[in-house]
Amino acid sequence: MSFFRRLPADVRKSLDLGRGERVLTFAPSDEGYVVATTLALYLPDRSRVPYEEVDRASWDEQGLNLVTTDGERHTAPVAEPHLLPETLRERVNATIVVNKHVSLPGRGGVRLVARRPPGGEVLGWTFVFDEGLDPADPGLRAQAEQALEGVRRSMGV
Repeated sequence: MSFFRRLPADVRKSLDLGRGERVLTFAPSDEGYVVATTLALYLPDRSRVPYEEVDRASWDEQGLNLVTTDGERHTAPVAEPHLLPETLRERVNATIVVNKHVSLPGRGGVRLVARRPPGGEVLGWTFVFDEGLDPADPGLRAQAEQALEGVRRSMGV
């Protein structure tokens, strides 16, 4: 029996896969299944999280802990993750086009991250400010925007 056939048919049908999207790996959860496809991670609560929207993911004895770029948190109790951690890491890393830390004048720095969906165009840039810096500070944001313009010019992105 092939690996794909072990994913129950009703779960597979409920995923509503996009055109060309296919299942890469999966693991049962206490609440359903966690399924990694070529484009996104599907969670037991029926959430679909595209890889370019994953900010952080970690695995511990309780299972998957995931934070999206908009700060939404997801957890899924998974006893045996199989290949999910490796697949998730590879897929998320593949969405990163640029990941560059830039020092700001007298204030620490900012990490500039450009992401794109698999096979797509760059969606946009994210600012990740060093610990202790206030991302709401307009002066700091202006410096980060200026740094971004320099990075975009130098990298052609």
